[in-house]
Amino acid sequence: MTDSVLITGASTGLGLETAVHLAEQGFKVYGTMRNLERREALDAEAARRNVSVEVLQLDVTDKVSIDRAVSAIIAESGGIYGLVNNAGIDMHGYFEDITDEEARQPFETNVFGTMAVTRAVLPHMRKAGRGRIVVVSSVGGRVGSMGVSVYCASRFAQEGFAESLSQEVQPLGIRVSLVEPGLINTQHWNSSNFGVAKGARNPDSPYYDWYIQLEKLLQGLVNSSSTKPSDVAAAIHKALTAKRPRLRYMVGRKASLVVALRRYAPAGLFERLYFGTIIKRVTRPDNK
Repeated sequence: MTDSVLITGASTGLGLETAVHLAEQGFKVYGTMRNLERREALDAEAARRNVSVEVLQLDVTDKVSIDRAVSAIIAESGGIYGLVNNAGIDMHGYFEDITDEEARQPFETNVFGTMAVTRAVLPHMRKAGRGRIVVVSSVGGRVGSMGVSVYCASRFAQEGFAESLSQEVQPLGIRVSLVEPGLINTQHWNSSNFGVAKGARNPDSPYYDWYIQLEKLLQGLVNSSSTKPSDVAAAIHKALTAKRPRLRYMVGRKASLVVALRRYAPAGLFERLYFGTIIKRVTRPDNK
């Protein structure tokens, strides 16, 4: 029997590429998305690469849709070997410019959404005595950054959840891995998933000039990134197939360098070299 994999957030970007890539590797792939009207890109890419991807509606913030999708997969495939928690949203802006309602959005999707889908799938993996759970986080779950404080907080929470869950389910034959990409130039940056707090671009905000400069800096880093969605898909494939999968897979040379620097450099030196440099680049007066 072909192993089945459920992927959330498969309408664009990393989720779309991962769905098609895993189908190419022989998995029975169920690409899910909140709005099925956005399935065209996934269908087209699957057809172009001559693979089959089943598309289902699933909103990670809606338990009814989660249960419906999981039940459909179990009925058709008899089980779920792999879960790729990819669905996620951003929230950019300085903390003081972000409302409580806006701050809750990335937590509802990135954290509680990941938990909800995982909760629905775990009993079936536990019954089978095997399974792989992949949580697509971010380098922002390892190193915080100004202007994305709420987003990074949600990714840090994801990291803590996955690290703890991995210890709970490993004795059951289930392995959990985190995939942590750096900045990647995908449709995500111009999609509805790219969240910016309403107050962030308000000229009356005391952080306005800094945030605008930070946007320019981030866009430049995205445009120059050599990391591709296919690199992330390959890391997810490793997490699903390795005999002894790692807990963390960092994707991207720059992201790996930053995390390594934080790990091995003295704390004070890292803060001066990394945090200090970013603060200076964003806040220096000649940027206005």
